[in-house]
Amino acid sequence: MICLLCFLPIAMYLHLMAGQIEISYASFFDSFWNYDANNTTHVLVREFRIPRLAMALFAGAGLSLSGMLMQTLFKNPLAGPYVLGINSGASLLIALSLMTSIQFFQSNFGLIGTALIGAFAAGLLMMAVAQRLKSQISLLLVGLMFGSFTSAIVSILESFAGAESLKSYTMWSMGSLQQVEFGQLGFISLIFLVGIAASFLLVKPLNMLVIGEKSAALLGLPIKSMRMFVLLLTALFAGLITAFCGPIAFVGIAIPNLTRILFQTSNHRYLIIGNCFIGAIFLLLTDAFIQVLEGHISIPLNAITSIIGAPFVVFLLMRKLR
Repeated sequence: MICLLCFLPIAMYLHLMAGQIEISYASFFDSFWNYDANNTTHVLVREFRIPRLAMALFAGAGLSLSGMLMQTLFKNPLAGPYVLGINSGASLLIALSLMTSIQFFQSNFGLIGTALIGAFAAGLLMMAVAQRLKSQISLLLVGLMFGSFTSAIVSILESFAGAESLKSYTMWSMGSLQQVEFGQLGFISLIFLVGIAASFLLVKPLNMLVIGEKSAALLGLPIKSMRMFVLLLTALFAGLITAFCGPIAFVGIAIPNLTRILFQTSNHRYLIIGNCFIGAIFLLLTDAFIQVLEGHISIPLNAITSIIGAPFVVFLLMRKLR
């Protein structure tokens, strides 16, 4: 924990300084206290660097937490918002909203509401499927098939969409932390902090779920309401991040497993904190790497997280089957 506390500021510093244009400390702090809209450096820091840094923190921590919640709920180390189709549900409704001309969907409330409904509906579907399937591998296959099904619907929508709508959705689907404006950070921060606070309220119930649902029910845990609350919280994190950053793959499945390996505990009080730190650091360094390469090649964030996360998930799958 001490190492993570020390390394997080270093990762933030590397992320801020990774851009093609160098910024001094004086200019950075001056953009806060003496902001001048006519100063190019001030605009660069406030409108681009700070929102991108904040979203790296929020997205990394939020996706890691949602993955941890899914893995505890389904008692499956390979569960996650991306693999189980939670992101797919949010992406489907976001695609519907971006490819329509309804103004409500273009607002902050419209985007987050749409993504939240899609993520929650997908979570309910996966919960219903999980109760009928005994094999965890079968559940993962259903999640992947659901993702393929939503992708097919999105492809049909793309064939009817106009050029501007199609361009907006394509840019969004690549995954990026630079689609958020400075004025939106207050709204996003509020929702994220509410989700973090709610996660800590779930520490005791989550610890009880580790021993199994039947044993937890005998100890007095209301299983049904607990499931709904966990799904709602997962949908909140996944929906928020998917709405503003696009689909970001494998963070929600790889980081929770890495956190358990490093911390060697099932106590969710420590797992919540560890997932927040490790997820944020991972996405900060990943996006910093993308910024370093921006002068030569533009790489989508989703591609880098998949390149890193996919081999780790294969390793976990082989380890579990063994």
